[in-house]
Amino acid sequence: MPTATDLFEKARNHERLEQLKAAREHDLLPYFRLIEGEAGPVMEMEGRERIMLGSNNYLGLTGDERVKNAARQALEEYGTGLTGSRFLNGTTPLHLELERELAEWMGTEDALSFTTGYQANLGTIGTILQPGDTVIVDSGDHASIMDGVALARARIRPFRHNRLDKLEQMLERGAEDGGGVLVVVDGVFSMEGDVCDLAPIVELCKRFGARLMVDEAHGVGVLGARGAGVCESFGLEDEVDLRMGTFSKSLASCGGFIAGPAEVIDFLRIQSRPFMFTASAVPAAVGAALEAVRICRSDEGPQLFARVLENARSLNRGLHELGFKVVDPRTMSDGSELFTSIVPIVVGDDWEAVTFWKALYDAGVYSNVALYPAVPRGGALLRTSVMATHEREHLDRALEVFERVGREAGVIS
Repeated sequence: MPTATDLFEKARNHERLEQLKAAREHDLLPYFRLIEGEAGPVMEMEGRERIMLGSNNYLGLTGDERVKNAARQALEEYGTGLTGSRFLNGTTPLHLELERELAEWMGTEDALSFTTGYQANLGTIGTILQPGDTVIVDSGDHASIMDGVALARARIRPFRHNRLDKLEQMLERGAEDGGGVLVVVDGVFSMEGDVCDLAPIVELCKRFGARLMVDEAHGVGVLGARGAGVCESFGLEDEVDLRMGTFSKSLASCGGFIAGPAEVIDFLRIQSRPFMFTASAVPAAVGAALEAVRICRSDEGPQLFARVLENARSLNRGLHELGFKVVDPRTMSDGSELFTSIVPIVVGDDWEAVTFWKALYDAGVYSNVALYPAVPRGGALLRTSVMATHEREHLDRALEVFERVGREAGVIS
């Protein structure tokens, strides 16, 4: 007997089908574009050079010879893969050294590395929480955080993005739920590039007895004097229970980590399914990440952090002056502005954002386009990001293209 519903029917009739078809017919699809050279401020893409303003390679370390040599050395010593999980035959001295360096850099008792950043969130949240517990999340949190919550089957109480009054309401309700309460927020939100208002979040968590986890994926290697992220920028490292980070952005590799109390990290080592039941990262990736961490912790680190943030300031100010709607930096308590490496341009309409993206791409500038559901409906944006290795001439050329294409497309007048 045939089943009542064809399981694959959704693939033939999903809500994006017509839009996807039209985008492909007009070569407007902004995804899966081919990279044909090494990641850098200018890259070879689909037959021509384009200024890269859509990479998370914030410090430009993927092309650093020290990082590449560390990857080569790990490849020669351990081969192309370990063919087993960290739990069994997948742990090398490189892993242990990387975790020691991460814990020292973050100023925590211990750290645990995962094969991907996605798994770091999935494996931490899905293990710390259990049915009966409550997790409170910002509506702008990364998808990996939401998927970790689903894995735990805990009660979820989302609050509107950066609305502290809504967070307080959720904490009041969470206190009555009967289990443990965990608040999880992005330090730097990946699409809009804005920063969480960490100080009052810490105070609210203290008042209600909730634990706090901060996703520092886009903050580590960029923000803070040591490059330790948003928590360091706010001077609140000791007030945050768990801090997650990735290797696939500033740290020039692939993977992720969680840093926090030794007893929690040890618990994750023997309980976290996404850690225990996935293959260990390839040795070259671990070696590259370790060398990138060491560069960040050296005297050179602060120079790289300053360079990427100065580039972000220049691009942000340049786009503002041209008339684009750019997300403003956070103003700190001392009146200074906290820029991040992400500089988003709000367009609004999905189709207008895609056509603007393609015009920029054809003119030699690559950026990322974010559409619903990655952003709220009517909030489509072009997400640009900078590297420490961008020179002033790269940004000036990009701004010239933005001005010309923006006027032609009617995005600016």
